[in-house]
Amino acid sequence: MAVSKRYPVPKDIEIAQEAQIEPILHIARKLGLPGSSVELFGNIKAKIDWKLGQSDLPKRARYIDVTAISPTPLGEGKTTTTVGLVQGLGYRGHRAVATLRQPSMGPTFGIKGGAAGGGYSQVIPMEDINLHLTGDIHAVSAAHNLCAAAIDARLYHESRWSDAYFEKLGLQKLNIDPYRVGIGRVVDMNDRVLRHIITGLGDREDGPVRQSRFDISVASEVMAILALATDLGDLRSRIGRMVVAHDTKGKPLTAEDFGVAGAMTALLRDAIKPNLLQTLEGQPAFIHAGPFANIAHGNSSVIADQIAVRYADYVVTESGFGADMGMEKFFDIKCRTSGLVPDAVVVVATVRALKSHGGGPAVVPGKPLPNEYKEENLDLLRRGLSNLVAHLGIVKRFGIPAVVAINAFPTDTQAEWDLVRETAVQAGAFAAVVTHHWEQGGEGAADLAEAVEKACEAPKQFQYLYELNQSLTAKIETIARDVYGADGVDYSDESRETLEKLEADGFGTLPICMAKTQYSLSHDPALKGAPKGWRLPIREVRLAAGAGFVYPLCGDMTTMPGLPSKPAFMGIDIDESGKITGLS
Repeated sequence: MAVSKRYPVPKDIEIAQEAQIEPILHIARKLGLPGSSVELFGNIKAKIDWKLGQSDLPKRARYIDVTAISPTPLGEGKTTTTVGLVQGLGYRGHRAVATLRQPSMGPTFGIKGGAAGGGYSQVIPMEDINLHLTGDIHAVSAAHNLCAAAIDARLYHESRWSDAYFEKLGLQKLNIDPYRVGIGRVVDMNDRVLRHIITGLGDREDGPVRQSRFDISVASEVMAILALATDLGDLRSRIGRMVVAHDTKGKPLTAEDFGVAGAMTALLRDAIKPNLLQTLEGQPAFIHAGPFANIAHGNSSVIADQIAVRYADYVVTESGFGADMGMEKFFDIKCRTSGLVPDAVVVVATVRALKSHGGGPAVVPGKPLPNEYKEENLDLLRRGLSNLVAHLGIVKRFGIPAVVAINAFPTDTQAEWDLVRETAVQAGAFAAVVTHHWEQGGEGAADLAEAVEKACEAPKQFQYLYELNQSLTAKIETIARDVYGADGVDYSDESRETLEKLEADGFGTLPICMAKTQYSLSHDPALKGAPKGWRLPIREVRLAAGAGFVYPLCGDMTTMPGLPSKPAFMGIDIDESGKITGLS
């Protein structure tokens, strides 16, 4: 270990700041990456040439996806387990790599905190990962907002000048419908007051007045495209295909139509290169792209995975939130693009989170943890295990072996672990293992690593959830029924009309990317466990033609989160030496 272990374990940021970080060139060499492909950002971060993902080297690594039960305020430790598994595989003598999303500063400063792992299983430097890193999210924001500015500029000029004037410029009027502009602006922050805005206020020169919105940057289609692109040419093509508005006759207008796609892609010239960092124990970690999992597809980049599988023995990636969210999209969207299929899935659970799904009391920030989570309570745990069983059922639907990682807490008892293990195996898990990586790093995840190695060798019969030639409604209803456990789907009149129009416009063969709450298998965050007897409401449907999916908005799902009453940023500070405190 690069840092000394002690009990109690220090705060995440203290461990990260005490670590002896290896020069990133050493990490790249250990992985076997050619030096000419490594672009240094100081001594401890680097960008890697995306072309390595297109090389003739064979794709030799075992490929593992880490998912979880439905998240709770108690935390399940999915990223920590992902990093711990990579460390555990390294402890057992394998060349292992983590591929993770870059955290958004919205959740970092909001409720969730950062996403670099924790304890002795984290990627470092964690401050850089959670705060800007190499600027990829800012590049995404700039590209998106350039497109939004191009649309409003064209609206303004078309309202002032004749067709003949545009012909002199070598352009044709687009006849944009101001009520059907598909994108607003984005910012990488939780800012609820920007969900609905009015633009163009002021003088005539300030443009036509219209209603618009802000989304969080990681909900931008540009971010989803960055994560799914296979190379620079594919990125350019996808950006060009983005449907960003419609004309007055209902015809889709793309970024290419506005002449802005090339410039948008130019802003992403460096962002397409995966970022290379390291775990506390010196394993490589690619941190690249960060699409939201409850709005977009919630997975790190295809390019990072394509590079990693050529140079590692094991590649461990993480899909956002639970198996109903990021994992389903991982299989039905990302795997369709990358051509990679996992050899195993790890489902992360904790005893206390399962108790929450069993009806445990609410956890109030700043107040002591209720006793139900600190004392043995097998009845409460037994009720909550329905959520784990449901998530294992989702994994089984795709035909991939599942290993349950029981992320240990000091308040857990042996009887509780035994109950989780027994239930998981009965529900079809290949294995269920208690793991202690948070406190012990790779050594504490050795048993989990061994179980995953065996699962990777087990037979699998992978299948997608649906076929792309099915109708959009059929695909939506398959997800609702087979993944969420809904009795059916209720469409608003607006969403039905949109789905019919998308089919007519030729977008019916795209996969579905559901936007719903992560806190429940249903659309209602209050419904814990495995709710029955409910229907999924579809409020609105949007198109991400460049990313290559259609995303229905379920229930009250918003694309711009808000800050809580006591945000995480209140505990973050920096001293005169530049040392950051309070980041988690």
